[in-house]
Amino acid sequence: MRYLPLAAVAAMIAMPVRAQDEERSASEDPPVTVSGSATIASDYRFRGVSQTDEGFAIQGGVTATHESGIYVGAWGSNLAGWGTFGGANMELDLVAGLKVPVGAGTLDTGLTWYMYPGGADETDFAELYARLSGSVGPLALTGGLAYAPKQEALGNVFFTGAAAAAGLPDDPGDKEDNLYLFADAAYAVGDTPVTLKGHIGYSDGNPGLGPNATSLAPTGTYFDWSIGADFTPVEGLTLSLAYVDTDISEADSALLRPSFSRGQDGAGSIAGSRLVASLTASF
Repeated sequence: MRYLPLAAVAAMIAMPVRAQDEERSASEDPPVTVSGSATIASDYRFRGVSQTDEGFAIQGGVTATHESGIYVGAWGSNLAGWGTFGGANMELDLVAGLKVPVGAGTLDTGLTWYMYPGGADETDFAELYARLSGSVGPLALTGGLAYAPKQEALGNVFFTGAAAAAGLPDDPGDKEDNLYLFADAAYAVGDTPVTLKGHIGYSDGNPGLGPNATSLAPTGTYFDWSIGADFTPVEGLTLSLAYVDTDISEADSALLRPSFSRGQDGAGSIAGSRLVASLTASF
């Protein structure tokens, strides 16, 4: 060893140190993580109201999250195929937000841009949201609100001129807003793959369907709720079953059917009680 150059000895000593540093760096979380999911559901219920005429939905989304808590994502679903929302048969949501720790919980706030590709310009709208979540033992609790500022897509339509005689709206004209309040609870059942879940929400917005059936509260004000369970047999795969309902009356529901039913045939109740099943694969 005494005949080895000093630089060579130093390099030999440094090699295991560099190896440890590289191993430690490889084990650290990357600054940006990507997650996603794909779902098949027996019905797409948005705040208690079916968007697929009580038919199946294929849904998927992807989210990129920075270590600072900033995230962006996209989520999409098919609609009923009836051609409302200005002719769109798909919903695409773009999301940007920030998650930060608050005490023992997490505050999640951001904005969702609801888009209906292929539809009219008046269908797209933005909504701000904020939710605070935490846990008490096995019970996870979340409360929050979503507020859509005044926008044309959420306003009333007007009938003027020859269009009025034909019963067709030709002037969106109005801009309205919408407030949604909600609370969720989830209870992990012991050492089982089962989680019991409950939800209640309250919508307060503009009664009516907007220019192209995009009102967030088509009956003005109403409650929606659900109770169900998630079963996760293996990591990344979840089977969900939920009973979903609203307090929208049958008479008010009948006003929605022409715009929310397949083929605009007005058949079926798209705001009544429903047992919804879904299977989600996530990564």
